Amino acid sequence: MQPSDRTTEAALASGERTVTHSTRVGGRDVSGQLQSWQVERSYATDLPPAMRAFSGSSAAQLQLQLSGTGDKSASELYSPWAPRATGDAARPGQSVVHETGVGTGGPLPAFRGTIRTRSAASGADTVQLTALDGAERLRGPAQLPRPYTGLLRRRPVTTATWCVDELLRQAGLFTAPPPRAPEFTPGRPLTLLYASLHGGFTTPFGMPEILPDPRHYTWCRESAPHEMALVPRGLPPGERGVTAAWFPRARVTVPGSRLFVETWVNNTAGTGDTVLIELELNRSGTDSGLLSLEVDFVAGEVVMRSHGYNNPADNGYWRWVLPELTGQRGNWHIGAFIDATPKAPGDTQVFPTFQPRLTAPDGTDILGVVRTFTGPYGIQFASELRLVRLVTTVAAEGLQVTSGLDAVPTAAEFSQVGSWTKGAVLDDAILPLTTVPKVSGSQWEVITQIAKASLSTAEIDERGLFRWRNFTRFAAEPAAADLTLTTVREIASLTSTEEIDACRNYCVQPFKDWTAAQIVHSSWVRDSEIREIPAYGSLTVRYSFDENELDIGPPDTDDDQLVTAGSNFRVAAFNAAGARAVKGAVDALLRREDGCLVLRLTNRTAQRLYTVTREGKPSVLLSVLKADRDPVERQALSSQPNSASERHYGRQEFTAEASDWVQDAGAAGQLAAAMRRAGEYPVPVLGDVQVLYDPRIQLGDVVRVRDLTGAELDTLAWVVGMNTGATADGGVQQTLSLRGTRTNGVPADVGLTPDAPAAPAPVGPYTGYAQVRTAYPTLAALLTARPTWRDVKENGRV
Repeated sequence: MQPSDRTTEAALASGERTVTHSTRVGGRDVSGQLQSWQVERSYATDLPPAMRAFSGSSAAQLQLQLSGTGDKSASELYSPWAPRATGDAARPGQSVVHETGVGTGGPLPAFRGTIRTRSAASGADTVQLTALDGAERLRGPAQLPRPYTGLLRRRPVTTATWCVDELLRQAGLFTAPPPRAPEFTPGRPLTLLYASLHGGFTTPFGMPEILPDPRHYTWCRESAPHEMALVPRGLPPGERGVTAAWFPRARVTVPGSRLFVETWVNNTAGTGDTVLIELELNRSGTDSGLLSLEVDFVAGEVVMRSHGYNNPADNGYWRWVLPELTGQRGNWHIGAFIDATPKAPGDTQVFPTFQPRLTAPDGTDILGVVRTFTGPYGIQFASELRLVRLVTTVAAEGLQVTSGLDAVPTAAEFSQVGSWTKGAVLDDAILPLTTVPKVSGSQWEVITQIAKASLSTAEIDERGLFRWRNFTRFAAEPAAADLTLTTVREIASLTSTEEIDACRNYCVQPFKDWTAAQIVHSSWVRDSEIREIPAYGSLTVRYSFDENELDIGPPDTDDDQLVTAGSNFRVAAFNAAGARAVKGAVDALLRREDGCLVLRLTNRTAQRLYTVTREGKPSVLLSVLKADRDPVERQALSSQPNSASERHYGRQEFTAEASDWVQDAGAAGQLAAAMRRAGEYPVPVLGDVQVLYDPRIQLGDVVRVRDLTGAELDTLAWVVGMNTGATADGGVQQTLSLRGTRTNGVPADVGLTPDAPAAPAPVGPYTGYAQVRTAYPTLAALLTARPTWRDVKENGRV
């Protein structure tokens, strides 16, 4: 329920029926022009009406009737042909905020959204407006990454909950600080990796490559700095922590790049006290460089390293002792600015500069000093950023790598305060996915699909906050009610119905089994020509891409010592066979756009470069991947043979609709069990209940319904629908759609002897010999009648 002030609570307790309202369109107060209003909210559930569970999405609708003001009619002010000075306040897409209250209490939010339609009748002083809530913000095309990693590693790569979170992020509904530079603009900062870790390793920018064993981690909301975090719960043998790694969105060059790495952690959760962010650089041949930031909350130090992969990690490091690390427990924001730009144009090696920045749980901003590595082991040679690795023993959320910043972010920029507003709340992560299903339609349509497939609910409340709740809410009956409704005062009418069709004690949940599928090369995309990349310029090429193919990372830059097995390209200073390869000179950015793979190569040097192999042929090669087969559809079953439910109601089957969002046998079994527990016994349907208006009631609330005048009913019920309407004189009606949270117990049938389903076969009077002789005195008479044995003996036809 919505929180309210004491004046409102006192008015509701006394049965106050005077309703107040406040309405703004386009930020302009039109409360005095409001003739009537109506708000409707309900879950679009497809479960049987009497099951003790519900699912689906809810998009609230507001209907307003406005009159004119002064000497202007409503049509003059707000019709589609009205002057923009007044008409734009009621145009489609304009903001609407509606608040209501009772008595003299403060108004409570009732609706926040945008106008969908307006209608003005000529000659009438009324304009009708229809508005939809924040679901209208989710009308953009749904786009989800489809990494190959889950099928390759045979481990879950994400969850359905992460997919919901990503669709919300695309529409501007954030659950945590968003990526710093998501949009690609030449010459501007760019987010190379954004791993929210909100229930998955999948990323909108970047590509997961290394996935930890699911036995060693969990997704937790209680320990999350913002919404949800990766929480280690067991270390792999010989490992320093739970390890995950991603390819960046673009393979930027070193020397030549400024990188900012950051993540949020909670050092009160996990199995240890350390977190490490490591950048792996692809040098010539098999050599690699490493740039890393590590925080140790027990030792109280921040350690930054720059060294070669084969060199000891202790030979090129800077250790910064920070007492606050051991003194404060809670949510830490850690980051470091790494400047790897060359001192002079054309330099092929660089001593990188580090500057860390942290925010303590108490909000203290801590900025470290600038430190440049000068030792022989701290130097970095010409290379490209190949991999971003996270190794953690504490809860981690919101891993980001950003390139192109001019300097370390200020304290305000680091915290991102004021740059985003929390617009959504998630539930625990459910439905692990080996691969992300193909999606089409709007973001809201896909969220609705996931909600129905996962027995979850999606809604945007009166304040404009998106809420996602999964089937775990049905695991136990609610213990207490948010509000009590009685037929003595609050309830005007009440009808309860019970039907056997709601009984579901044999539940089947189909799921897609991908365990037999493997990753194969769908095709090799080889460029047809050698292309020139101008000095300090860029080259963009588009390649065709099939929707059944999976996402891939940007290609590696080959040299004369090594040819990468997957996607790769090679550049040289001359368009000729035998020209030496140039390493660490070209940024490679790969993105999926409008059914194509778009490759952008940016030259960081003053010389022209060419995409040419050592043999003088075009060098760009992309390895496109796909699954070698479709998943096998299997079923998870939940039933209890010979249970009390089956004895009283028989076996009642319910098969959920097959969905690509259910890919795990364990998750399918949990859904089937949840459906069976919800439908094992029919729950009385309360139907639409007209009640005394209460602006605090929200969808999903639990109310206690007490009928003291008729059925002596006293039960808890969920609010699954609301319809509230009022006129300008203050009259208001509120109707609730309720769904019971419990049954009336197991049938006892005391004193009853139920009849069998089928009547027994009739037993006729058997015929004796004397009766046969009386009917047939002679053999001739018997032969003349020619009766069968059934006629004579069983049917008694004598």
